[in-house]
Amino acid sequence: MSLEKIRQDYKSFNEAVKEIFGENAEITKRDYVYGGSINDSRKMSLSTGDIIFVKTNTIENKKFFETEIAGLKALDSVGKIGVPEILGSGTDQDKGVSFLILEYLESPSKIENYWEEFGHQLAGLHKAECSRFVPSDNGKERYGFLEDNFIGAGPQINTPKEKWVDFYRECRLLPQIKRAENYFDPDTMRKLDHLLERLESFLEEPDFPSLLHGDLWGGNVMCGSDGKAWIIDPAAYVGDFEADLAMTQLFGGFPTEFYSAYNEVNPISVDYPQKRDFYQLYHLLNHLNLFGRSYFGNVIRIIRKYV
Repeated sequence: MSLEKIRQDYKSFNEAVKEIFGENAEITKRDYVYGGSINDSRKMSLSTGDIIFVKTNTIENKKFFETEIAGLKALDSVGKIGVPEILGSGTDQDKGVSFLILEYLESPSKIENYWEEFGHQLAGLHKAECSRFVPSDNGKERYGFLEDNFIGAGPQINTPKEKWVDFYRECRLLPQIKRAENYFDPDTMRKLDHLLERLESFLEEPDFPSLLHGDLWGGNVMCGSDGKAWIIDPAAYVGDFEADLAMTQLFGGFPTEFYSAYNEVNPISVDYPQKRDFYQLYHLLNHLNLFGRSYFGNVIRIIRKYV
């Protein structure tokens, strides 16, 4: 599948449906899809027999879809893991919405070694060459992405940097801490400043940069048409592969066989448990900023563990 030639400038949803599926195509059924808090999501059946997955948001928030497309294109171009086909996107002025039309994943039966295969696939993605996804004026920048995007509904800065620890401090932790500072007393802010200053003591430069999904929790993994794991809703960037692994374990984790299979292809470092705390701290801060105080305790737990 190639995602290179995707029209992203449709002027109405009806125009998009008729151009993609034919002039006689009509929506015959709309079903609300639960599970996301950012967009309105629908499974739509067409008179042609096709089924599509449609996300809508306000016109002002069309950047959500533009950056999602960029992330899906990047992941697809590596060719290691399936992603849903992008059919088109645009804005509908009459309805006051932006929209993204995707292939609908029917979730067929999983292959027998589903999680082992996914571990191998993700390791392959992480080991693939990825320099083309980081703009660089002098060839030194190795971490970042083609553009800023979003982590959930929150902004995610992807300014290219030469060193991973600098990128993680300046583009991941620091922006989230600034957004969350009203939650913290002066003593906690001093501890956070101390962590940022000493970040090289807790993280190390990876042996190689990796293209990451960026938000790889269980809800963003689905069974594709081939029975294998496919990934959706990326917050893609180039970073340390163990940041993706850390996110897989934040909300329950994947089965043990996934991690064993991953480790066969791309060995996980002995220092991963410590790095996992710092990589999860970013997501916990983001959840604190997006959803409120219920995530405060987990943030404080990590701060106290290292300061």
